Amino acid sequence: MLTPRGAGLPLAIGAASASPHETKLLEATLDESLIDELPARLIGDKAYDADKLDERLWRQRE
Repeated sequence: MLTPRGAGLPLAIGAASASPHETKLLEATLDESLIDELPARLIGDKAYDADKLDERLWRQRE
């Protein structure tokens, strides 16, 4: 099922310097989540498509 553009749920709100790569900020964003439980599936842009990041998140947050 496809979700219409703009129908996503924001996880958190934050501000950071533009110099760190997005994947470096992901874990802090998840830690500051505005919702009680993280969804079973998260969708990010191509910058988040990294096997090392996937493995680390899986181990730390299963």
